[in-house]
Amino acid sequence: MREELEQAGLDPKEAEVYLAVLELGNPTVARAAEAAQVSRTSAYDVVRRLSRRGLVTVTEIGPTGEPAGRGRGVLRATDPEQFLTEWRERGNVLKELVPRLKAVMSTQTSRPRVRYLEGHAGITAALWETLTWGVPLKGILSMADLLQVPGRPTMDEYIAQRRDRGITLRVVRSPEKETDKVWPTNARDLREVRFAPPQHTFTMTMMIGSESVAVISSRRENFAMMIDSSEYADLQSGLFDQLWAASTPT
Repeated sequence: MREELEQAGLDPKEAEVYLAVLELGNPTVARAAEAAQVSRTSAYDVVRRLSRRGLVTVTEIGPTGEPAGRGRGVLRATDPEQFLTEWRERGNVLKELVPRLKAVMSTQTSRPRVRYLEGHAGITAALWETLTWGVPLKGILSMADLLQVPGRPTMDEYIAQRRDRGITLRVVRSPEKETDKVWPTNARDLREVRFAPPQHTFTMTMMIGSESVAVISSRRENFAMMIDSSEYADLQSGLFDQLWAASTPT
């Protein structure tokens, strides 16, 4: 579980201390440090960081066990839903920030760029960036792999945000990669789906905009790649149109 917490943004010591607080209930800093196998000095720094993120609270308990102005610090983990709250808040900030950053970038260079984004966080960031393109999207999706990384909750949130922004999506999928009867052609979700010919099985996902292309791997390679090039996007858009014409409507 520590690895997943690190993917959620905690460093190794933060993950260990947070897990210790969850498991022990209401430990002191010293007890949490012992369980997490970190020094007491480090534990105090870690607790301050976790507290700033709203993941733990610190209460001073007096000799009688009642809250007091002075006494020993007792830790309590907040509801783990805080991770989702933090993610949503950060996502809202990034959705406003990324277009402004892209505008600054475009005034300084017009050369194509390739960016490599690693892990679950990188894949999620790549998906959210496609929502800033503001054009009808074209996609080649590997359903089974997307349900693993970034996972169903993230994909459902992505679809809701795309729908709210009025961004349509034409998507081609491989029948062999269909694991659940979700995300069909749906006018409300602004999505039209076709299935590729049987000889085509896609193990990666590609989202195509007017000036950029996002490529997302399976969990095995666990990365996303963003290619900012209008010529490359035009090429992939044309290839997609050929695949779309050869694919079967659902």
